[in-house]
Amino acid sequence: MIKRYAETELVQLLEQFPAAAILGPRQIGKTTLAQQIAARTKPSPVYLDLENPIDLAKLDDPGQYFQTRTDRLIILDEIQHTPGLFQVLRGVIDRRRRAGQQAGQFLILGSASRDLLKQSSESLAGRIAYKELTGLTVSEIKSKDQETLWLRGGFPDSFLAHDDRASMRWRMNFISTYLERDVPQLGPRIPAVTLRRLWTMLAHSQGEQVNVAKLAGGLDVSAHTAKRYIELLEDLLLVRTLRPWAGNIKKRLVKAPKVYIRDSGIAHALLNLTTLDDVLGHPVVGASWEGFALENILSVMPDGATSWFYRTAAGAEIDLVIEQGLRQRIAIEIKRSLAPSVSKGFHLGCEDIKAKHRYIVYPGAEKYPISNGVIVMPLVDMMTELLEILG
Repeated sequence: MIKRYAETELVQLLEQFPAAAILGPRQIGKTTLAQQIAARTKPSPVYLDLENPIDLAKLDDPGQYFQTRTDRLIILDEIQHTPGLFQVLRGVIDRRRRAGQQAGQFLILGSASRDLLKQSSESLAGRIAYKELTGLTVSEIKSKDQETLWLRGGFPDSFLAHDDRASMRWRMNFISTYLERDVPQLGPRIPAVTLRRLWTMLAHSQGEQVNVAKLAGGLDVSAHTAKRYIELLEDLLLVRTLRPWAGNIKKRLVKAPKVYIRDSGIAHALLNLTTLDDVLGHPVVGASWEGFALENILSVMPDGATSWFYRTAAGAEIDLVIEQGLRQRIAIEIKRSLAPSVSKGFHLGCEDIKAKHRYIVYPGAEKYPISNGVIVMPLVDMMTELLEILG
């Protein structure tokens, strides 16, 4: 069992808020994490899987059901399928608070983004805290299998598979299940073959600025429709859109966002790359490792910090800018090379945004300084460094 760092934070949230929500794609480990929290909670929590007809039938009168279990934590899994419950939860939570139970009433699990759930949960404002559960990170596996984690991705069943081929089979099945079962449940019918083609096209252009018109042409749909499909994958926490930094400087900044397949293993499966040698011999290798490093870095970013990339028409460029407050800006360049260096464009970008800290993240094991205040460090060290800087 790999201990997830999110467990400690979730326990703290349940001690502070009436409800806490774990968000993340299917199979990322939300239920396992909830069960680990339940095992240390007394009295034993109530667990309801809202995709299970038997459990769903228990909520025919949800207010009454919850009212008869006021002394127990109630875990609601796959909440996105029953958005009408949020209004009921508000009344239950407020009644419990008046009775003296200020925190630890509900633990909610959802396979959708915070923004998507918030459309249904506005009535719980001030009563609920959100925590996104990412895939396994290099910190959680103690970095001993970093290359395996990069190849197979952070879904626990994929990472822990018997071998690379078993891992690939799991990921291919995961992709098919999402396209054929999960996506149709979330809205208008979208042809699975079209969405898979889009997902694959995004894998081929991992980390590039998205050209919606080009994608639309490849899918034979309108630009508006292609944009909606990307937003759906983003809502399902399968794709990350990284926006360009747009601070108040007199530069011609690019406007199109960069798009990443969030899980490196899923990106490799979409490209039919089964082994590490397959990945290392493919043109996507550098962009794939950039996306992998990006997800690990952002997994430790605290609330209140924001992430961007920086690029100007003149060639200044930074892979990742992390901003906290008005003056705390961190510039990070991500390189697959064991002898990394940065271009003049990185230094120009750092001067433009007045970066306080400047780093290169690489797959090596040593940490060392180079010119102009830039520090080269391994990915796991970068994650630790960010925790110290951002608090």
